[in-house]
Amino acid sequence: MLHPNPSHHASAGAPVAAPPERFNFAHHLLQANAVRAQKLAFVDDQHSLTYADLADRVRRVSAGLRALGVRREERVLLLMHDCIDWPVSFLGAIYAGIVPVAVNTLLTADDYAYMLAHSRAQVALVSGALLPTLQAAMAAGTHEVRHVIVSRPPPGPDQGALAMDSWLSAHPAVEQAAATGADEAAFWLYSSGSTGRPKGTVHTHANPYWTSEWYGRRLLRLRETDVCFSAAKLFFAYGLGNALTFPMTVGATTVLMAERPTPDAVFKRWLGQTPAQLQATQAKGVGDLRPTVFYGAPTGFAGMLAHPQLPAANAHTLRLVSSAGEALPSEIGERFKRQMGVDIIDGIGSTEMLHIFLSNRPNKVRYGTTGWPVPGYQVELRGDSGAPVPDGEPGDLYIQGPSAALMYWGNRGKSTETFQGAWTKSGDKYVRNADGSYTYSGRTDDMLKVSGVYVSPFEVEATLIQHPAVLEAAVIGTSDADGLTKTKAFVVLKAGANADEAALKAFVKDRLAPYKYPRQIEFVAELPKTATGKIQRFKLRELEASKA
Repeated sequence: MLHPNPSHHASAGAPVAAPPERFNFAHHLLQANAVRAQKLAFVDDQHSLTYADLADRVRRVSAGLRALGVRREERVLLLMHDCIDWPVSFLGAIYAGIVPVAVNTLLTADDYAYMLAHSRAQVALVSGALLPTLQAAMAAGTHEVRHVIVSRPPPGPDQGALAMDSWLSAHPAVEQAAATGADEAAFWLYSSGSTGRPKGTVHTHANPYWTSEWYGRRLLRLRETDVCFSAAKLFFAYGLGNALTFPMTVGATTVLMAERPTPDAVFKRWLGQTPAQLQATQAKGVGDLRPTVFYGAPTGFAGMLAHPQLPAANAHTLRLVSSAGEALPSEIGERFKRQMGVDIIDGIGSTEMLHIFLSNRPNKVRYGTTGWPVPGYQVELRGDSGAPVPDGEPGDLYIQGPSAALMYWGNRGKSTETFQGAWTKSGDKYVRNADGSYTYSGRTDDMLKVSGVYVSPFEVEATLIQHPAVLEAAVIGTSDADGLTKTKAFVVLKAGANADEAALKAFVKDRLAPYKYPRQIEFVAELPKTATGKIQRFKLRELEASKA
């Protein structure tokens, strides 16, 4: 028998009650929202779900997966665009004690073939638009998938797949959740490592509980009345908290978006202009489905600020804006605040820690820094010897907190390298400031040592984008004729803007120590990025190496 939800009425500074030993996270969320049966939980591009609808469909997914013969702790692949079927599928599997493996929708068939084999997924839940790619992956490699369930299937023959709506209607909702433990595996997320195959990061039932309580409820102070909207997709650790676990923890409503988060797409939802938002507002008697909370990334904010149709400050209803993915340049944060009238709360998280552990706070923002440790977490900066470094010196960032993943599945070497007892090694370098805030200094493998002194690529990039002609910049190290490391910047100019190499070098020299200016500048049309918008500096390094 599962224990009832712990009570959460403590102040922001009070400890968070630990979940009971027997704990099922999906059951926890459904139980917490049973009193909000007719409140909207999710609105996507076409449909909406009340909390009662959500609970019914989650329990039907649980019954359906069990009927297909999927057993406790076995995996199911979740390859789906953001829509109401995503949280239904994710929570339905967890409710049954089955482990959903949420994967990036922008990958190749070869990537999915690897993930299917690595996870040994027994069932695949997939968006109709992604079905051909999944089928190509299944044809390309070995897998154990016995059934494919399709959300919003394309017209035509079913090709052996089950349509989700008809599959759900065939299975009565089960009331009893699997009696899982707080420390049992609940779901996987694949890390987006800069090199090599992605790593299957195993999270427990308790992990999203901790991130939702410490960060979503206590730090961001999310409310039941909020409407949340995340540009980061649900398959990312950041997006999963933003658009599912955080809003459901407080009983808020989430707007989901299947398409790419272009400025136009984001603005349309900020202004409540999608057909589903308008229909849900009218049909459900909701006063306003314009988002009050928005989660984005620095690249997206830069694109918005450069867009000619950026909404006016009085045209949106945003009260809280969050950023993660990579450090937010102060210039972008300050410009956004000036133009939109709301601060961006910048933080850093990771797939391994599930969400943000170091962050600015509402009413306490220091642009140019990533803020202070999130309550419930400790951070430490260590030098090459493993000893803590003093304030003002860069060090490797380690985190201790309750939401750390159990391991990388089937990868003992990487697991022991990252998960070091109570501490998790992030792979980031930071500097601790006198006020206790932390400033990003780049990834461990991105830091540059020029003339024996560390140079942060981010610091140079953040300076370059202050130039009125520069949209984006990425800095890497290159070797000169003597084999010494020098900095090179790849720069994307704003549409219609002009700047030459000499002017940009002088601009940086005027603002940073002279040794930090980029010795070379190459103008490019775009920068290579991950699906989350992180700049892939390793691809730029590979490009440079190919020129040698």
